[in-house]
Amino acid sequence: MVKSDIEIARKAKMRPILEVGADLGIPESSLDPYGHFKAKISMDYVNGLKSQDDGKLILVTGINPTPAGEGKTTTSVGLGDALNRIGKKAIMCLREPSLGPCFGVKGGAAGGGYAQVVPMEDINLHFTGDFHAIGAANNLLAAMIDNHIYWGNSLQLDERRIAWRRAVDMNDRALRSIVGSLGGVANGFPRSDGFDIVVASEIMAIFCLATSLEDMQRRLGNIIVGYTRDRKPVYARDLEADGAMTVLLKDALAPNLVQTLENNPAFIHGGPFANIAHGCNSVMATQVGLKLADYVVTEAGFGADLGAEKFFDIKCRKAGLKPAAAVVVGTIRALKMHGGVAREDLGKENVEAVRKGVANIERHVVNTQQFGLPVIVALNQFITDTNAEVEAVKDILAEHGVEAIPCSHWSDGGAGAEDLAHKVVELADSGTANFKPIYPDAMPLMEKIETIASKIYHASSVSASQQVKNQLADWENIGLGHLPICIAKTQYSFSTDPNAKGAPTGHELPIREVRLSNGAEFIVAIAGEIMTMPGLPRVPAATKITLNEEGNIEGLF
Repeated sequence: MVKSDIEIARKAKMRPILEVGADLGIPESSLDPYGHFKAKISMDYVNGLKSQDDGKLILVTGINPTPAGEGKTTTSVGLGDALNRIGKKAIMCLREPSLGPCFGVKGGAAGGGYAQVVPMEDINLHFTGDFHAIGAANNLLAAMIDNHIYWGNSLQLDERRIAWRRAVDMNDRALRSIVGSLGGVANGFPRSDGFDIVVASEIMAIFCLATSLEDMQRRLGNIIVGYTRDRKPVYARDLEADGAMTVLLKDALAPNLVQTLENNPAFIHGGPFANIAHGCNSVMATQVGLKLADYVVTEAGFGADLGAEKFFDIKCRKAGLKPAAAVVVGTIRALKMHGGVAREDLGKENVEAVRKGVANIERHVVNTQQFGLPVIVALNQFITDTNAEVEAVKDILAEHGVEAIPCSHWSDGGAGAEDLAHKVVELADSGTANFKPIYPDAMPLMEKIETIASKIYHASSVSASQQVKNQLADWENIGLGHLPICIAKTQYSFSTDPNAKGAPTGHELPIREVRLSNGAEFIVAIAGEIMTMPGLPRVPAATKITLNEEGNIEGLF
C-alpha cells in the first residue's frame, strides 16, 4: 500500500539536530535548538565562516506548474540525498513554506514520498517563527506610519501617497484593499490601505537578500514608506523604525538547520513566492551552505521563467553568487497536460501529447542556457510513465545537448536519484559554467522589462501606461536605474494567460503597475491579473486539516 507523505514523515528516524550539526563541523555551542530536531545557527558562527572557500552551487528549477505535479522540492531533496550517497558532502538550501498556500490549495511544501525534509509538520506550520517575525516587522512599520501622522505628521507625509502596506501570512482576498482608521478622531485619519501576503512583503525580500544584521538594518532603513506633497520620498529611517524592526528580525535572520529522511543536513530559511516576489531562499543560508559543503542544492520557485530568472538576475547578481549547473525538473504527466491532455487521461500513454508538451521544458532549458550554465533535465517518475514517452523527451532535448534522466526519488529516496547526482557532479566540476545575468545594471528599466519579456517569456511586445513609464523615468532620474526587475505574473504560463500552456510566443506582456522595493533594491513590475494577496479556493485545504484522536495532524498532505 502506498503511504502518504505525512505517514512516511512520521516514521522517520530523526537524529538529534545537534548531531546533524556536528557532522557539518558546527559546535554544539553554535546551535540554538528549537526542540530536538531543528535549530538556528548562531550569527557569531556564521560570521566566522567568511574566510573559508565556497563549494559549488546547483540550482534546481522546473517547468510551468500544472495540477499533474512536478516535484521540484522533492527533486531538490532527492538530489541532495543522492549526492551524499555517492560520497559527496552536500547541503540543501530550501525556502520555508507559507501558511497561505498550506491552508489554501497547495498544501505542504517539504518535499514528498521518501525525499522529504523533517520534521515536516513543524516546517509547514510555525517552524521557528521566522514568518511571524517578518510579519511583525512589516506591521510595526505600518503602525508607526499611521502613528506619526496622528501625532502631527512632522515629516509631511501625504496620506494619499503612503506606499507601505500591511501584511499577513494567510490567503485573504478581503484584505487586498481596505480603508483604515474609521471610527472617529481617536482612531486617526481614515485612508486607503491594504494587505499583501507576508511572502510578498518587502521585508521578506530584504530578509532573504541581506548578508548580515548590519546590511539588513541598512536595507530596512532605506524602505520608502511614502512621499510628501511635493513628492519627496520618506524613508523608514526617517521614522526611526529601522532599529526596532531589526530587533524583531535579529533571531530570525540566523539560518534554520533541519534534516532529510536520510538524515542529511538541510537549511530552510526565508520564503518569497516567485510569482509575486523573487522566489529564492535566503542569501544568508546559501552562503553558509557554500562554506560548509562541497555542493549546495538550492531551488527557485515555480517555473524557470519566474524563479530561475529572478535567482540569476536578482539573487546571484546582488550576492555575487556563481552557480555551477542547473537542473530543470519536469514530469511526463505534466508535459502531457502542456500537450493538451485532460487530467483524467494522464494515466494513458500518449507519445504525441508528450512531444507537443515537451516544448515547455525545452523552452525552459534553452532559457537557462542563456545564463551561461550547463543544464540537465530530471524527469520525476510516475508509475504510469512509459518508455516511449520518456524516449520522446530524451530525443528532443538531445538536440540541445541536454540529457534527460528519469529519477525515482519519491519512491526510492536518494537511491532513486544517483544517476542524476553523478551527472550533476560531472557538469558542476566541468568548469564550463560562465554565468552572467541577461541584462546589465546600466540598461534602462523599461528595456530590462522588455529583455525579460522577449528572452524569457518570448513575448512580442510589452505594454504599459504612460503613468508606469513616467514612474520608471522618475526612478531613473533619482539614481535608481541600476536596480534589477522582479516581474510578478502568473506561474502557469510563459504569458500572462494562465491557460496558455506549452510554449506560447508572440503574446503581449501588459505591465499594470510598478512598485519600488528600495530596501530590497529591486523594482516589482506587476503583469496581468496577478495579485500580491492571494485568495482561498472554493474548498480550501484548511477544511481537511484537523487533529485526530491520537493528537496527530491530518490533512496537511
